[in-house]
Amino acid sequence: MAGRPGGGAKGLDAAAKAWQAAASVLDPEVPCVTIADLGILRSVEIESGVAVAKVTPTYSGCPAVLAIELSVEAALRGAGFDARVERVISPAWTTDWITAEGREKLRAFGIAPPEKAANSVRALFGETIVHCPKCGSENTSRVSEFGSTACKALYRCNSCREPFDYFKCI
Repeated sequence: MAGRPGGGAKGLDAAAKAWQAAASVLDPEVPCVTIADLGILRSVEIESGVAVAKVTPTYSGCPAVLAIELSVEAALRGAGFDARVERVISPAWTTDWITAEGREKLRAFGIAPPEKAANSVRALFGETIVHCPKCGSENTSRVSEFGSTACKALYRCNSCREPFDYFKCI
């Protein structure tokens, strides 16, 4: 991930500490994952003594983006940095940026992670087979195009009968 610093020189240590602080921020709508898990934390760099975090919203109308930006700024300040958060809208975020660890955290929380790459024609037109995060069955059906947030759809497992959210491919 760009901007994810390693160890070494003093500047890199500060950048690593800043990355760690920003990366620990939980998504307010999906609190089982961090913004780093979702891939919306693009980079954290030290510029003239200021920790500058670059964040890409999941979509332009995301109601949580301001809360995320304020939380990142607070986390950086709490770690001892002067801080600035910059919103980066290009390239647009895609569910392909969700880390493998993030996908597992979603599944463990009861949210089915995106099944296909975002650029898949099947994903774009809702033909994806969604596996139940509880029992793993692919015998599921979509109840509603919108779940608990606009980025999720509501599904039901026809095997274990449990309802669950599916994180849509974007």
